[in-house]
Amino acid sequence: MEWIKDGDLSFLQKRKVEANEAAQQTVRRIIDKVRAEGDKALKAYTKEFDGIVLDTVRVPEQTAVDAYRHVPEGVVQAIRQAAAHIRAFHEKQKPASWTETVEHGVVLGQKVTPLDSVGVYVPGGTACYPSSVLMGAIPALVAGVKRVVLVSPPQKNGRIADGVLVAAHEIGIREIYQAGGAQAVAALAYGTETIRPVDKIVGPGNIYVMLAKKQVFGDVAIDSLAGPSEVVVLADEAADASLVASDLLSQAEHDKLAMPVLVTPSEALAVQVEKEIDRQLSTLPRREIAGASVNNIGKIVLTANLASAADTVNRIAPEHLEIATENPQEILALIRHAGAIFLGKYSSEPVGDYFAGPNHIIPTNGSARYASPLGVESFMKRSSIIQYTEEALRANAPAIAALARFEGLEGHARAVEKRTKGAAIHE
Repeated sequence: MEWIKDGDLSFLQKRKVEANEAAQQTVRRIIDKVRAEGDKALKAYTKEFDGIVLDTVRVPEQTAVDAYRHVPEGVVQAIRQAAAHIRAFHEKQKPASWTETVEHGVVLGQKVTPLDSVGVYVPGGTACYPSSVLMGAIPALVAGVKRVVLVSPPQKNGRIADGVLVAAHEIGIREIYQAGGAQAVAALAYGTETIRPVDKIVGPGNIYVMLAKKQVFGDVAIDSLAGPSEVVVLADEAADASLVASDLLSQAEHDKLAMPVLVTPSEALAVQVEKEIDRQLSTLPRREIAGASVNNIGKIVLTANLASAADTVNRIAPEHLEIATENPQEILALIRHAGAIFLGKYSSEPVGDYFAGPNHIIPTNGSARYASPLGVESFMKRSSIIQYTEEALRANAPAIAALARFEGLEGHARAVEKRTKGAAIHE
């Protein structure tokens, strides 16, 4: 890992993964072909990219039921427990509609309405992520979205991963399509003969999925343009070096471009953590990926004290932040920018990835400065309510008309003045 002792965080400017022009053009061609050819294009791209010949795009419900036979009962129970925790947490996020009556009998308010339809993208191919199903879909279901659709690429056996199908079935998702990549995003955005378009697309994916979401944004809503995973562990001399190392590696094994960072005022701890990383890497199944991450992207940032460490974290604005200090609550008060915050030695980041309840679809690449984790409000929209009385309009018409005329919009002024008895109309 690279050591930084002078406060130079210029590495942050390099963490955003930029797609080259060729990749962007490839995604544009895929989107255009899916829009033009629908299911035919989806099947063709699934054969080209996944090596699978599809008979049908939609997954029959019986296939999801049969998937239970291939998932250990202990895992099914864990999925059910995780789903319950995630639902309970997100139930507390539900916003409410409201109205109030103010001066002159004016009624003002806000109407909160769920989106009509949402598409959840779940990565697949060589991996199985039931947690992505739960995190992407449960907040939408809690919000009251009537149509929640799942797309995921098939594995080499010709079907979506069994764990993904079980997770979807557990929470009541029945509309599932075996398609991945940019072509699946295009299908969700614009529709095919089989897939009706949705209003919003959420969920993680590779660079082509991210580029496709970027290109369809505006025709549909998206959650974010997620980059590689990142974790910052803010630790002092009270931290356990072996635990800090294991948590840094838990993110490093995601991707060679994942960014594990230790921020600490303790050089002695940093030395111990680095040794622990080397030791633990030797037995980690995904050591090639994790090793590339810690060696090429990983950082150890030494600071003068804990206050300076907290300031460094705010400058990084990490996706995940673990506070492994003697008094984590005191440090929490200093943190302004982080997607998910884990307090204390027993709150390892994977607890949040899978089980605790808060969402694991979290802003990356410093976007925690202005963005939030996926939640119930991500699937709802607000409408303003305005009901004026005659008394209110008469009282406020002169001010409204004055502002309208100042902006050169005479029609606006007249529309108000025509409703007020005895008002002077400027024809």
